[in-house]
Amino acid sequence: MRYRVLGGTGIEVSAYCLGAMMFGAVGNPDHDDCVRIVHAALDAGVNFVDTADMYSAGESEEIVGKALRGRRDDVVLATKVHFPMGEGPNRGGNSRRWIVQEVEASLRRLGTDWIDLYQVHRPDHRTDIEETLSVLTDLVRQGKIRAFGCSSFPAEEIVASHHVAERRGLHRFRTNQPPYSLLARGVEAAVLPVAQRTGMGVLTYSPLAFGFLSGAYRKGVPTDLTTGRPALAPARFDPEIPGNAAKYEAVEELIALADDLGRTLPQLALAFVTAHPAVTSVITGPRTMDQLTSLLAGADLTLDDAALDRIDAIVPPGTDLYRADGAWQPRPLTEASLRRRPVGERAAA
Repeated sequence: MRYRVLGGTGIEVSAYCLGAMMFGAVGNPDHDDCVRIVHAALDAGVNFVDTADMYSAGESEEIVGKALRGRRDDVVLATKVHFPMGEGPNRGGNSRRWIVQEVEASLRRLGTDWIDLYQVHRPDHRTDIEETLSVLTDLVRQGKIRAFGCSSFPAEEIVASHHVAERRGLHRFRTNQPPYSLLARGVEAAVLPVAQRTGMGVLTYSPLAFGFLSGAYRKGVPTDLTTGRPALAPARFDPEIPGNAAKYEAVEELIALADDLGRTLPQLALAFVTAHPAVTSVITGPRTMDQLTSLLAGADLTLDDAALDRIDAIVPPGTDLYRADGAWQPRPLTEASLRRRPVGERAAA
């Protein structure tokens, strides 16, 4: 397994990161099986594990904690905070109050004294970024976390956060975790270049496009929308929805390319993301041991320029064939008042 330095921290992490989002009630409820998957990944050279407090309402963190008993010192452990973890307006977000409370809960569930990388799961328009950076800086100084990053932050939010950190003498985000895949290449336009220019590590998620690149969903083949990934988000898979047609077309061409390389579509998908110079580690989220084994078997795949050129012809650089982050949108798109002057000021005369 190849290792890369994580965002100027000096910490070396494996090019594949084991994502635990499918551990627990939402994916694999068998704790013992999930622990075996973690151990198999570690034995294969993976030293980086990523989870979040909200995955299966904390159950994923608990499973990861069980799996790392006796092996904690050998693992770079990452988790996240932001999404609601219960009823009430103050049990989520990026405020000092919530982060101070929730980091303790994550430490308990993970069974550890420290978190190597603590990530803000999404932007929070209600909280000044200075407050968020301030509390995260305090947690670093207290030794509860080693470094902190963000997830799914657009380029402008990253730049703004770096400006505030420099101006206020605070630590800055060391990593960003954006969605990136053969079908979702929008981050190539600004997010990845900004990360490169500012020395941030990049941990990409959803390399299989929410399962669409698993090879199980084909053009002209009926899709069961009641089980698996389609049951969680039917609109992403329903072939009757016009917006999905381009995805099904692209998958057929990508499968042909994978066949020419003698590999599977998921292996091609991971090799593509790993090839980008800004990407530090690719988060894979296997639900079963077979899925992990298949993904690891493709770790040696190197895509030459001819293969990457074929991919560019199928899905042009910077193109998203679907909205990759369904959990957050910029405020100007969700709040009409930010796009409209007061009625009396709208006319030019």
